[in-house]
Amino acid sequence: MRNKSVLYLTQAAMIAALYVVLTYLANALGLASQAIQVRFSEALTILPAFTGAAVPGLFIGCILANILTNCAPWDVVFGSIATLLGALGTYFIAHPTKAKRAAEEITAIGKRRWLLPLPPIVANTLIVPFVLAYVYRMEGTIPYFMLTVGIGEVISCYVLGLILFFGLYPIRHRLFGTQK
Repeated sequence: MRNKSVLYLTQAAMIAALYVVLTYLANALGLASQAIQVRFSEALTILPAFTGAAVPGLFIGCILANILTNCAPWDVVFGSIATLLGALGTYFIAHPTKAKRAAEEITAIGKRRWLLPLPPIVANTLIVPFVLAYVYRMEGTIPYFMLTVGIGEVISCYVLGLILFFGLYPIRHRLFGTQK
């Protein structure tokens, strides 16, 4: 039991750290401040398909990344909530019931893999535009921001996230300690 707790905390901490580093990288490359924002860190929202530790890891990572990149306080709050909701959605798509055995869940993930990136895309597309309009007072309308945030999230979560999913899927047992 203790080893599982240590594994869970370690995975969550590593995911949080990766989220922060990837957010800094996107900011350094100027990809997080354009009309269409591409945060490499959002690709990590696919990880709840492999481990529940990704949910708190992504949430904490987003809080830290937003604080460390000098986001407005309301952006820290609502941006992190959007990431948390997206991570929870991905987790529940990958693990719909506790009654299934781990092997059955992994098999079922394969069938639902195309749905896994959708919760973070939807959560960010619905929440972040209001932050842009009302917190940062950016020029534009909510529908315009929904379009631009949605495009950035599709690139980050769907394209990069699924590339990450397919790259990690064959080695998921070694990386995340899941059963075969």
